[in-house]
This record gives sequence, C-alpha cells and structure tokens, in this order.
Amino acid sequence: MQARRLAVGVVGVGYLGRFHALIHARHPDVELIGVADTDLDRARKVAAEAGCEAFGDAADLVGKVEAVSIVVPTTAHLAAARLFLDRGIHVLLEKPIAATVAQGCEIVEAAARAGAILQIGHLERFNAGVMTLAARIHSPRFIEAHRMSPFLARATDVDVISDLMIHDIDIVLSLIDSDIAHISAAGTAVLTDHIDIANARLEFSNGAVANVIASRVSREKMRRVRVFEPHRYQSLDFIAQRLDIAYPKERPGQPWPEIATESLAITPVKPLDAEIDAFVHCVANGEPPLVSGQVGLRALEVALEVKGKIEAAACQV
Repeated sequence: MQARRLAVGVVGVGYLGRFHALIHARHPDVELIGVADTDLDRARKVAAEAGCEAFGDAADLVGKVEAVSIVVPTTAHLAAARLFLDRGIHVLLEKPIAATVAQGCEIVEAAARAGAILQIGHLERFNAGVMTLAARIHSPRFIEAHRMSPFLARATDVDVISDLMIHDIDIVLSLIDSDIAHISAAGTAVLTDHIDIANARLEFSNGAVANVIASRVSREKMRRVRVFEPHRYQSLDFIAQRLDIAYPKERPGQPWPEIATESLAITPVKPLDAEIDAFVHCVANGEPPLVSGQVGLRALEVALEVKGKIEAAACQV
C-alpha cells in the first residue's frame, strides 16, 4: 500500500520559487497542490510546468495544504509565514528569516505556539562539501570564508550581507560552539545604493575567530571556507567540491614533522533538492529541522549587527 503523500503549496514563484515548485512536483512523497503568486500570470506559467493549480492569493492554499515553501521578498516573510503557521501548517521559509529580529522572533514564536515545523532556507547547509567539512571539524580556532561573485542585476534591493554573507555567517555559527563576544566590520557600496562588499570579524567567547568576506562586485566567482584547528587545516572549495587537508606527520629522526596533504573529491548533490527533501522528511516524521527558526534567527541577528557596524562607521566619515 502506497504511503499518503504530503500536500504542499509554494508561495512566491519568481526565480527561486519556481525551482521550489518543480522540486516539490517531482518529489515522490509530495503532492504539489498549488502555487500562489501576486502575479497570477506567473503563477499560471509555473503551475503549468509543475502540474498543479495556480492562485493569486496565498490564502487560497489554506485548508488545502499541510506544508508550504515560502519564497517571497524578505519584507513579506512575517505576513506570509503567520498566515500558515497560525493554522498549524508547516513552513520552509527562505533565508533570511525576516527583515528584522523582532519579526523573526514573531515567526519563531508563531511556529512554537502551533507546534508547526519551521525550517529556514540556508541552502549551503545542504551543500555536500559543507556537510563533509562539518562532520570532520572538532575544535576550530580560526575560520576564513570568502564568497565572491561578479555583479548580477538580481537581488540588488538588499545588501550583500543579507544576500551572500549570511550563508557563511550561518556556517561559521554552526561550526563554532560558542557565543560571539565581539564583532567588527567594514564595507561599502560600489555599484548599488546598498553595501556591495563587506568584511566581518567575529570573535567568540572560547577564543575562536572567524573572518568572513562577501562581495558581489568581484571579477571572478569564489566560494571557499578554510578552517584551522590544532594540528589540522581544511579548505573547502564549494565550486570544485573538493576538500584539501593538511596536517603534521612525524618524520623519524627529524626534529620537526613534515606537512602531509590530501584531497577529498566530494560527490556533489543539488542543495535545494536536499533541503526540500529534509523538510519533507522532518514534517513526515515530526523531527526538528537542521536549520530551525532559532538557527535562522541567530544568523539574522549577527548579519544585522555586521550591517549596523558598517553603517555606523560610514556615518562617521
């Protein structure tokens, strides 16, 4: 006897939301009921691709679905999430969790009151390389993350911290099990009215330090995280999906060890497929998500503090 499939909807089917819809549509444990978008023509086009109904109002999905992916502008996250969470409908909410910490807290509290699963779409947590690196990390002392991209005329309504850096902030927070003691940051606008390049230094109570750099005005694309631990260095290249490792190796009769190196080729997975599959699994089994609302809220708090530091410094110039 075939297990009952989860009734799912997608709210917001722009560039990324369309992919959410198509992945849900082909998921074996999901029945995609419909997609909703304020642009009804766009909703109809995606619905035709995904083989489901189209709605111009997200409220039309209420009563028809058990779970939703919400892929709308960040400023609309609170209203969209509350529409479903208040009714006990499980939510996969794109990152960042909200535009403000207060709104993020309200979303987290709504999920807790309803007993609904809330997963935040920090996609890189489901990158095969990140998952491999996380499983090998024991006591990081210094982390350096670079996320550089050429300029694209998309998502320029937000700063590079909310758009790109927050991915690596979330990864760093997941790898270092300690509170942040101090944040310093620098950055500037280059091509847009928002911060286009930024550097943040995160100092933790346990002495660990992370240096995080993000740019959307670089000549070349780079995605790299380097982690230094006692007697071990690991460098993850997101693009090549390769993990380079270096560690000391004793040399008999010699006063100093040599530096041994090795590389792990990582079998890539499609992170959005993995993220959605994890969400469906959590809903079906009542398990807490890897990237919970609280996790997403903490990443937002740090990202907004980084932005605030940069803006405060600019006002002093």
